[in-house]
Amino acid sequence: MPDHAHSSDPAVQAQLDRLAALSPGRDILGLERIAELCARLGNPQARLPRTFHVAGTNGKGSTCAYLRAILEAQGRRVHAYTSPHLVRFNERIRLAGQLIDDALLAALLEEVLDAADGLQASFFEVTTAAAFLAFARTPADDVIVEVGLGGRLDATNVIPAPAVCGIASLGIDHEAFLLAPEDGTPSPPAERIAWEKAGIVKAGAALATLAYPGPLARVIEARAEAVGVVPFVEGKAWSIEPAGDAFRWSSMDGTLPALLRPRMPGLHQMRNAGLAIAMLHLAPGAKPGPDAIAKGVSAAFWPARLQRLEPGPLTALVAPAAEIWLDGAHNADAGAHLARFFANEPRRIHLVTGMLANKHPDAILAPLAQHLASVTVVPVPGHEHHDAKAFGRNAKAAASVEAALSSLEVDPANEIVLISGSLYLAGEVLRSNGELPE
Repeated sequence: MPDHAHSSDPAVQAQLDRLAALSPGRDILGLERIAELCARLGNPQARLPRTFHVAGTNGKGSTCAYLRAILEAQGRRVHAYTSPHLVRFNERIRLAGQLIDDALLAALLEEVLDAADGLQASFFEVTTAAAFLAFARTPADDVIVEVGLGGRLDATNVIPAPAVCGIASLGIDHEAFLLAPEDGTPSPPAERIAWEKAGIVKAGAALATLAYPGPLARVIEARAEAVGVVPFVEGKAWSIEPAGDAFRWSSMDGTLPALLRPRMPGLHQMRNAGLAIAMLHLAPGAKPGPDAIAKGVSAAFWPARLQRLEPGPLTALVAPAAEIWLDGAHNADAGAHLARFFANEPRRIHLVTGMLANKHPDAILAPLAQHLASVTVVPVPGHEHHDAKAFGRNAKAAASVEAALSSLEVDPANEIVLISGSLYLAGEVLRSNGELPE
């Protein structure tokens, strides 16, 4: 599924149109093109400051958000490269704490596209090269790089050994790209995914991970052992102890003195924060103190991850005081996180969902089934998507999120609304409700 990008800035849009015309229009795994493109640009990936590289099926973006917030609370200047964007292409590249501005973005894209002549570089490869070029030219203390797809052959993996690698939650996603077995590689789907994610681990890098079931843990341990890295694993080397809406973080070296209160709700976000703290614990150089960690954890925010929408044009379409939640969940692992978050919610859920055609409706429906008051299916603009029939005979169709919300009769005392199924859809929701990610 290709990325889609639009900009209100004519100069940026001109380069995005050029990129759309020149790229193959699909995800392509492999490091040959990105390595050649970076070489033509002077290998900016070799001139980055202290680097944190984060992979995972779910939670890697949130982990990056925690890393950045803690480092910035420490007073450090931080670059970040994340994907996908939700509303504006600029969200992918953050320079020293600020989203890249349109003038610089347009110039960078033009420079990279000129260098990419004849390479058939993909959308993500061009974007990645542009980010590395921006990072190499702008002073900062740290850079955070989120893997786009998989890990081993993801364009971001062209970087030399980072200071620390992190692997977040593992699950099944992007099957068409990541589950084709190769000689000598694991063939069970979950193990294959773990093997791909662990491909970011390089000799000389530290590694922090969440805890995984035995077969997945062994795959990651084998990769780490092959390059001489000792994993810093949740439940063995570090742990979190939840306490209501807060948690305490501990490692073999001791316990942080204060309870940490994430802004983002859910046990999975506590674990993501815990992973970020573990990565920082391993990093060479200055370590953030307890105050910076507490401040960063409470400030970190990653949009469309169990985000309660603020008053706006969309929320005005339902009954006053009704809660509307937004989450980009689109696979079984993310669906399970939703189910855990809403497990003790006494109110019924009106689900408004739009899901790409290459995803599975049951990934969201099955975990939430016992909580659902209704299911309304909407298109995902600009993408192939499932229709209402894919969600069962009781699902209704609506032409848009606006139409879906307008059709709901919500009792705020006993019901809430959840919009989920796609990050692309989540971006449209944030745009329509006037909540642009910063």
